Amino acid sequence: MDFLPVFHNVKGKLCLVVGGGEVAKRKAGVLLEAGAKVRVVAPEIDPGLAKQQGIEPVVARFEARHLDGATLVIAATNDRSVNQQVSELAQGRNIPVNVVDDPELCSIIMPAILDRSPLMVAFSSGGASPVLTRMMRGKLETVIPQNYSRLAAFAERFRELVKTRVTNPAKRRIFWENVLEGVVAEKVLAGDESSAEAMLQQMLKDEDNIQRGEVYLVGAGPGDPDLLTFRALRLMQKADVVVYDNLVSKPIVEMTRRDAERIFVGKKRADHTLRQEEINELLVRLAKEGKRVLRLKGGDPFIFGRGGEEIETLAAEGIPFQVVPGITAASGVASYAGIPLTHRDHAQSCMFVTGHLKDGTMNLDWEALARPRQTVVVYMGLHGLETLCGELVRHGMPDSTPIAIVQQGTTQNQRVIIGTLATLPGIAEREKPQAPTLIIVGGVVTLREKLAWFHPQQS
Repeated sequence: MDFLPVFHNVKGKLCLVVGGGEVAKRKAGVLLEAGAKVRVVAPEIDPGLAKQQGIEPVVARFEARHLDGATLVIAATNDRSVNQQVSELAQGRNIPVNVVDDPELCSIIMPAILDRSPLMVAFSSGGASPVLTRMMRGKLETVIPQNYSRLAAFAERFRELVKTRVTNPAKRRIFWENVLEGVVAEKVLAGDESSAEAMLQQMLKDEDNIQRGEVYLVGAGPGDPDLLTFRALRLMQKADVVVYDNLVSKPIVEMTRRDAERIFVGKKRADHTLRQEEINELLVRLAKEGKRVLRLKGGDPFIFGRGGEEIETLAAEGIPFQVVPGITAASGVASYAGIPLTHRDHAQSCMFVTGHLKDGTMNLDWEALARPRQTVVVYMGLHGLETLCGELVRHGMPDSTPIAIVQQGTTQNQRVIIGTLATLPGIAEREKPQAPTLIIVGGVVTLREKLAWFHPQQS
């Protein structure tokens, strides 16, 4: 982070604004809304600003004495030398100072604000792009309606009561999430706070049912965080424990709740942190402890993700669970590589297979895979590439058939290596693609030259 985001309590405290024009007027208005007393210093002060209640206008050139008693300073003049003087003097006294549109002179940044008091959301680009931060605020204004302020105030009103009744912090967090995501919240947002209060009181009487373990089996997609579903994002912020594997990209893991426990159970070829049976047992144990467990898996949990094995165990143990589909690698990676999986001129069907079976072999239905006018997508097939190409040719597929290896598709490390069944094993030996990879076989591979659109910015 370039700046540490904090919220500053300025109620009843003196803040200094240097400048008397339109920009200074806006900044002073924000300070007044936060309950501050505002001293405005400038040789000329906008009459509308000078007459505002709570403003102490000082018609003068800025001097060091104007800092006396100030807890925060904003420089908003059109003279950089004055702004620099304000900045240096304020920082010399350890007073937080913001210089409008000049990040180099700032010790603090004034963010764009979405005000749903007592709920507040602030946006900052560290001064890099104020327009972008305002655009982001505009987007969230449509997602967080004004009446969320009513919901935040309702929660504040019952905070101490709930804290007294539900003494366990983990259970209390779950209680509030049930309140704020359920019918109680809907009643508050609709203006029926009396019904909402009655429902909350009833929930407090059923405290023993508050902490109930559950598992969320969530597909994280092929790597790009933008491909996550809304439901996945919501559950990622709700879970107490995150159990994730090697195919989940770091940016996606970082989007889970910051205070959640994170358990890595990644599996690479011949290098398993935990055996699948141990992962199943871990999910059961955590859920029986009353925790909400996010099982985060690359791609889609039900397409070569062993999600079926995991929920079989959960179902047998009576553990509640949800399944959230993700964009599977075949779909996401092929799209980012510019290779459509079906096309009227090349393929009327598509087959997904895994190149690594439970016993470590590559024993596939080669005759079915070698049929013409279809696309074959192979997960986890890099280690057996030579066998794959050889068997497809042996079962009737022309050795000139196009084939592609896509490395770490949809991410900034994406790389596409193209050859034929005859040439690709040698090319791969030379290029050494890095897992995870996806292999695509068929005439559709020839379309990449025309359709490639994603160009990662690799360092």
